[in-house]
Amino acid sequence: MSSLSIGIVGLPNVGKSTLFRALTAVAVPADNYPFCTIDPNVGVVEVPDARLDALARLVEPRKVTPAVVEFVDIAGLVEGASRGEGLGNRFLQHIREVDAIAHVVRCFEDESVARVGAEADPVRDLEVIETELALADLETLTRRIEKLEKKARSGEKGAAEELALLRRLEARVAAGEPLRREPLTGEERAMLRGYGLLTLKPTLFVANVGEEDVAGEGPPGLARLREYVAAREPDALVLPLCARLEAEIAGLPADERQEYLEALGMEASGLDRLIRAGYRLLGLHTFFTAGEKEVRAWTIPVGATAPEAAGTVHSDFQRAFIRAETVGYEHFLGAGSLKDARDRGLVRSEGKEYVVRDGDVLLFRAGV
Repeated sequence: MSSLSIGIVGLPNVGKSTLFRALTAVAVPADNYPFCTIDPNVGVVEVPDARLDALARLVEPRKVTPAVVEFVDIAGLVEGASRGEGLGNRFLQHIREVDAIAHVVRCFEDESVARVGAEADPVRDLEVIETELALADLETLTRRIEKLEKKARSGEKGAAEELALLRRLEARVAAGEPLRREPLTGEERAMLRGYGLLTLKPTLFVANVGEEDVAGEGPPGLARLREYVAAREPDALVLPLCARLEAEIAGLPADERQEYLEALGMEASGLDRLIRAGYRLLGLHTFFTAGEKEVRAWTIPVGATAPEAAGTVHSDFQRAFIRAETVGYEHFLGAGSLKDARDRGLVRSEGKEYVVRDGDVLLFRAGV
C-alpha cells in the first residue's frame, strides 16, 4: 500500500501544530490564535524500526529505505464546522482525505494559551469535534439517501441494497454513535468507499498533557477522558503524551534522545508510540526486502498474501507472481545472508496462498 496518512484534528489551541512540529520537524505557524493553520501542513516521517537498521548493518546495501507515515496537521475545528463555521467545510474535506484520525484533546493547563470554552473539560472538547463530524456525515447520508430512493423506485440494480445500508448508518449517526462502531462486511465497505464518511475513519485519541503529568497517572482530565472513551468505544486507544516535551526531544541530537527519554522514565518517544498505534488501528505490519542494492521496509495490511505483498513492490510482480522465497527476520539475521539462510534450510518457498507475517524477509520470483 502507499504510505499511511494520519490526520491530526482537534479544537484550536489544543497542541496539534506543536505535536506536528515535533513529529515531522516541519516548520508550521505557531501563532497563538484560532485558524492560524488554514491549509493543512503535511510531513512525511520515517517509521522507526530497529529490524531495518539491523538488516542494513548486516547487508551493507547501497540504499536503505524505511517505511513512512504521512502526518497531516488539519486546522482547528469549532462548533458549527459542519455548517461552515470557521472555514469548517474546507477543514472537513481535508479530514476526508486521510486514512486515520489522531484526535488531539487538551489535558494541560496554561493561561498563556487561549482555549475554546471557559474552563478545561477534555470530554466536552472531544464531544464538540465528534458532533461536528457526525453532523457532516448525517448531511452526506441524507443527500445520498434522497437520490437512492428515486433509483430504488425505478428498480436500478443495487440501489435497494445501498439504500438499506445508508438508512442503517443514518440511524447510527442520528443516535450519536460514530460509524466506525457499525459492523460492516467487505462488500458494504466497498459501497461506501467514495463517501468520505468522517466518523467511519479509524480514530485514536491523543491526550496532550503537561510536562508535569508525563510520569504517573496524569491529570484528572485524562482519567475522565479515558472513562468516557472506554464507555463508548471499549477498544479505542487513548494515548497520553506531551506535545511540548516531544518538541524538545525532537530538537535533540539523535544520539542524545534515548538517554533523555530514559531520564524521563519513557521507553519510547511520542512519535514511536503514535506510529505503532496507527499501525494497530489500521491493521498494518511490515515485511522487508534485502539485497546489495537496497534494504527496504514495506507496509501491508495484516492478512495480505504473498502476491499482494509483491504488488506493493511492483504491480507486475503481483500479476506474474510465481513464488516468494521467505525467511523470518530473526533467522535471516542469525544466518547472516539470504544465501547462508538458504544453505541452512531456513528459506521457504511460498506460493499464492501464503499469508505474509510481520518481519518476513521476502524475495519474489515472477514470470515475464
